[in-house]
Amino acid sequence: MHFYDEWAQRILAGQLTDHQAFYGLPGYAYLLAALYRLSGYNPFVPGLLQAILDAGTAVLVYKISIRLFGGVSTRVAQNAGIVAAVGWAFFVPAQTYAVILMPTALVVFVFWFVVWWLVRGDAAPGKLCALTLGLLIGITATTIATILFLLPLVVGAVLIKPAIKANNQIRAPIVSVLLVFVGAFAGTAPCWAHNYFIAHDPVTLSAHSGINFWIGNNPSATGYPRFPPGLRASQAAMLRDSITAAESAAGRPLKRGEVSRFWSAKARDYIRHNPREWFRLLGVKLRNFWNAFQYDDLSIVTTLREQGVTFPGIYFGLVAALALPAIVMAWRIAPLSRWITAAIVLHLLALLPVFMTERYRLPMVPGLLVFAAFGLVMLWQNLATQDFASATAYTALFIGSAVFVSWPQHDPSLWALDTYNSGLQALDSGDLTAAGQKLDLAYAYSPLNAEINFAEGNLQLARSKTTAAKSYYFAALRLNPQHEGAYNNLGILALQEKRWDLAAKFFGKALEQDSRNAKTYYLLAEAHFNSGDFPNARNEVSQALRFNPDQSDFRNLSERIERMKQTQQGFSEN
Repeated sequence: MHFYDEWAQRILAGQLTDHQAFYGLPGYAYLLAALYRLSGYNPFVPGLLQAILDAGTAVLVYKISIRLFGGVSTRVAQNAGIVAAVGWAFFVPAQTYAVILMPTALVVFVFWFVVWWLVRGDAAPGKLCALTLGLLIGITATTIATILFLLPLVVGAVLIKPAIKANNQIRAPIVSVLLVFVGAFAGTAPCWAHNYFIAHDPVTLSAHSGINFWIGNNPSATGYPRFPPGLRASQAAMLRDSITAAESAAGRPLKRGEVSRFWSAKARDYIRHNPREWFRLLGVKLRNFWNAFQYDDLSIVTTLREQGVTFPGIYFGLVAALALPAIVMAWRIAPLSRWITAAIVLHLLALLPVFMTERYRLPMVPGLLVFAAFGLVMLWQNLATQDFASATAYTALFIGSAVFVSWPQHDPSLWALDTYNSGLQALDSGDLTAAGQKLDLAYAYSPLNAEINFAEGNLQLARSKTTAAKSYYFAALRLNPQHEGAYNNLGILALQEKRWDLAAKFFGKALEQDSRNAKTYYLLAEAHFNSGDFPNARNEVSQALRFNPDQSDFRNLSERIERMKQTQQGFSEN
């Protein structure tokens, strides 16, 4: 959320581009900047608009249900539509992502608006409609690229559905298909035009696709966004680390497109040399997609629920368990529902190359709710009419899907995620009691996780228990010898203890991980200055000023070093 918000503020300040290829999809950041310009810097207006879009998704769910199941029974269709819409209103992750500064609610609405438009009529989309749908998908792809996987659904509607009366029945569908792709090409123009003509870097959308591909396909991949050693978890830090690591491997500065190709090549190399492990990983991702386990890398769903911001409601596991048997049932008695099944499958295919998170799979939940509601309504009707054979068949399928969806996750680090993130938030807010409870539980789940050990070190440091803090930092370094934060904090503790040479060693190790961190250069200069090594202190503070020339602390240290140098020269002359 900070990633988008800070990007929007830079745009407001006049930094429309950094003249490099986008490293993160820009659409939502520019939308936020426009809203801030119109209404002032306040998250209320973006949150309100997202809540309206979220309500619009509930309306689309209702209208899709009416259209799909009207042939079965008008009452069944209406009841299913109401149940599905209410289910979406009380789906806790949807409530969450409707009110935070992320583009998820926008993409979900557009996704199901396109699907509704395709199923609302019997005829294939005309030329203008094909162009408009392609354009809408393309524009939305500048916020989340996975929506591009809806293009085959639009093309399918053009080719499969009967065409609107035209003079040339063969040529018209071909023209419409071309217009779909022309629209998508034009919609994504803000990305590729900027990257090609301003940044002079051949990147279609965003250069961060390569690192996402590597995170999803590497020897330590779990099907969730588990970051390989050397990459920090927050989005902005991960992007910086991915650039630094690629440039270190290449031994020279890289364009962002080159960074993306570096990581993509590593992922393809892993797939090529480990086909059996990769196919097993695809199976894990497929299981994760349908699993009731909630992998929310932000832990924002749990946080807002615990703090009473969102209403109690339903979660993915229940919806998926109810929907899967209904998909089978609806395939025969409601043929139009196959379009919804196709949309869900296309979204699944969009995620398999990368990884699964709660917000990534959220766009297909409205479709699952359509099926889940239909299954429940049909079960009720079958019981009411004493059609026990159909009711028994659905119940048997439901039991099977419930077992499949609820298959347990055995990796303890997965269970530590929510408590770890909640502990960090409590630590940041100064609630050390809550932070201790959460982080201790995370540590109990996964004591061999470097980030959890680092967080425990920060907690002990906040409690002024420096010896305990050091032990956790050293544990983090044993688990991840490239942990920049642990080196930095150990260096700060050494500074406080006036162990100048030791502090300089720790800060030097930290700079090996991030050679562009101005604050670390400043701290290293402080260590050299206090040890009397003024030439090195001068070199390091000049590096700090090169990266951040407006920082007053850096300038003050530089002036102190210069005064000390002049004093020494005066003594030597005397």
